[in-house]
Amino acid sequence: MPQRELVVQGDVPPALVKGLTKLSDELELPGDFPTAAMAEAQQLASQGPIDHSPRADMTDVAFVTIDPAGAKDLDQALFIERRGQGFRVLYAIVDLAAWIAPGGAIDQEARRRGQTFYAPQTRLPLHPAIISEGAASLLPDGVGRPANVWRIDLDADGAVTDFDVTRATVTSHAQLNYTGSQQTIDAGNAPDVLVLLKQVGLLRIAQEQARGGVSLNLPEQEVVVEGDHWSLAFRSLDPVESWNAQISLVTGFCAAKMMRQGGVGVLRTLPPVDRRCVDLLRHIARTLDIRWPRSRDYATFVRGLDPTLPSDQAMMNACTMLFRGAGYEVIGGADDTGYMPHGALASEYAHTTAPLRRLVDRFTGTICACLSSGQPVPDWVQASLPDLPATMQESDRRAKAFERGIIALTEALNLTGHEGRQYMGVIIETDSRAETRGIASIPSLAVEAPVTSTKPLELGTEAMMTLERADVDAGVVAFRLE
Repeated sequence: MPQRELVVQGDVPPALVKGLTKLSDELELPGDFPTAAMAEAQQLASQGPIDHSPRADMTDVAFVTIDPAGAKDLDQALFIERRGQGFRVLYAIVDLAAWIAPGGAIDQEARRRGQTFYAPQTRLPLHPAIISEGAASLLPDGVGRPANVWRIDLDADGAVTDFDVTRATVTSHAQLNYTGSQQTIDAGNAPDVLVLLKQVGLLRIAQEQARGGVSLNLPEQEVVVEGDHWSLAFRSLDPVESWNAQISLVTGFCAAKMMRQGGVGVLRTLPPVDRRCVDLLRHIARTLDIRWPRSRDYATFVRGLDPTLPSDQAMMNACTMLFRGAGYEVIGGADDTGYMPHGALASEYAHTTAPLRRLVDRFTGTICACLSSGQPVPDWVQASLPDLPATMQESDRRAKAFERGIIALTEALNLTGHEGRQYMGVIIETDSRAETRGIASIPSLAVEAPVTSTKPLELGTEAMMTLERADVDAGVVAFRLE
């Protein structure tokens, strides 16, 4: 799936803060939590969960969390063990329904937000931090917390053989980060959970390929601060991030299957690959002189692309057209066709592993816990399902616009004062309505920005380009190709 995330380290310059404030105002992003929501959060943090349903005691399971360094909103904790020739994955997901009163002040505000919005050096959280980064978060502080624990059994090839969900009390035994985890794996001295994560992750990636799924993992755009100097860089995901993502994905597959069988739930959907789009991509591949035999399907072709090559970089950018149109659909709703796969994953799929950061996951987590235990799905969940897709769609729209705006502001800040300089770039997109306009990638700057020329632009062209504009106030960067 397409992934692009802005990661910022160091202090935020005033010009960027000004731009971020303007951007958040334009998108009507949430600010401080209402007084009632904060009061409710304070009470929860001091008194504990409001749900006292029976829970299995799983505090002796050596769960660990694996997240970016410094993260505090820890949704998931992992444990993996060998089971004969296969594996057993235990995946503890924060049971946020144990903390949030339906219809309460926090619930109402979370529905208005939809998800956590991330920005440099700050974030606009879905829930008050005293809950999402404290009371409910799976921090390694020895405190038992309510979680929905997925048991997913895999065979020797990584295929799912059985699964269920248990309401439990869990304790996180360690907080790991991606960089440190990758280093210990590479050094050969990783703990068993990371050794098994690598094995399971690789098997699940192979399962994805066999299923016809495809991940188009675009490099992350990272802002690096050295003193008062700001620069941008593209960062590829560490392998452990992809392996960890596979655990979340397989949980989403199991959740979707359970909800489909139960006849209630919300799926994350993406339209299937349109044959016309594939034909267009084949034409683009020929234009770029990239070999794509008719016998090779789209997923196999994409996996063979090398983003370090100018032509392949342009091709990967073109391939993002097949990842457009993602949404949410209610099982049993008016648009339910009986099977609604996520086109990139080649399977039905549900968001359920990030309840601290994404609204819909609280509902799917509760549905699955009820279905697995044979209990009825609560009325507050059933009543909310029809509105969830629209709520999440609007939240996604604002989050993506915020992300794009942040990237544009950061690029402009980094390049202000360098107008007139030339940089080597690659044409990765052309405008079908105006052949002299397009998008260029400037690898040395980790920038993707509009480019114009007096002549028609050709996709995949690598050439020197002149920085024509870098406006922080407007959040605009533009290049010119002579």
